[in-house]
Amino acid sequence: MTDTTQKPAGRTRRAPSMADVAAHAGVSSQTVSRVANGLTNVDDGTRDRVLEAMTELGYRPNKAARALRSGRTRSIGITMFTLSSYGNMRTLDAITVQAARAGYSVTVVPVEYPTQRDVAVALDRLREQDVDGLIIVIESHIVDGADVELPVGLPVVVIDSAARTDYPVVDNDQAQGAALATQHLLDLGHRGVWHIAGPRTSYSAARREQSWADTLRTAGITPPPVFRGDWSTASGYEIGLQIAERPEITAVFASNDQMALGLLRALHERGRAVPGSISVVGYDDMAESDSFWPPLTTVHQDFDEIGRRAITTLLREIEEGPSLTAEPLTPTRLVVRASTAAPAGD
Repeated sequence: MTDTTQKPAGRTRRAPSMADVAAHAGVSSQTVSRVANGLTNVDDGTRDRVLEAMTELGYRPNKAARALRSGRTRSIGITMFTLSSYGNMRTLDAITVQAARAGYSVTVVPVEYPTQRDVAVALDRLREQDVDGLIIVIESHIVDGADVELPVGLPVVVIDSAARTDYPVVDNDQAQGAALATQHLLDLGHRGVWHIAGPRTSYSAARREQSWADTLRTAGITPPPVFRGDWSTASGYEIGLQIAERPEITAVFASNDQMALGLLRALHERGRAVPGSISVVGYDDMAESDSFWPPLTTVHQDFDEIGRRAITTLLREIEEGPSLTAEPLTPTRLVVRASTAAPAGD
């Protein structure tokens, strides 16, 4: 005889709820909601505890339902020129880490050439992604041109740009860094400081060059003509071959560490001792700059802080609307190593 009695179905494990996460983390459901929605009014320790509880319980917020309720996709668009440069890659890395920490995904649309047309195309592509906000890292005056229209009604933060006031700008204090580098060489006793500048189109290169010149003028020194590079080690090397043949040059401030590295190679090949014959200062404080020979004196930029401030500023714009408060510049600092010394004979 066949047993037709129905056996109770196996109980399906219930998915963890927001209340479960709250109980596990020892916080309120409202706090869990704030963390899940990426709001910034939660202290770091509490956020970490909630995220850990979510991981341990396997809690997954319903992103589709959340987007319908809030009108947000929890995504940020980034457009950036020259992904190969050290500064831009460090900035991008810092932004993506901070965005993930805040619960946002990131879509990156690179700009091959820093032209108004290419920037406009990149912005259009990001609009199509329904991002909640944009971070622009063009490192060029192009964004400040009247022909580049930033998306109306979409929060935007710009890193490394100039004087337009219709969007928040987050940046390191480029002028301060160049002044520190130049003044360091003057304080060592050098009677002049030559400069390897970055491309004319670069805002940060322009600010560093202007500050170098201003610092010399303040010291009563007429700035000499600049050498013009393109940020690459190769351009620093080619310029270095010229500098090596000029014994009157005893101090050089290069606008980035990569050009400084090329300069060091050229000086070594031509028998100009660093710092015995000529002192060299770079800019950026690349992770490898303390392994150059000699270890490079350079200006440190806090790219992690720039990424954190860019995300914090953008989320504030998304949650609270535009702010008229100007963003303060992030301070730079001089890192003194073995590539600088007093001029020979002093």
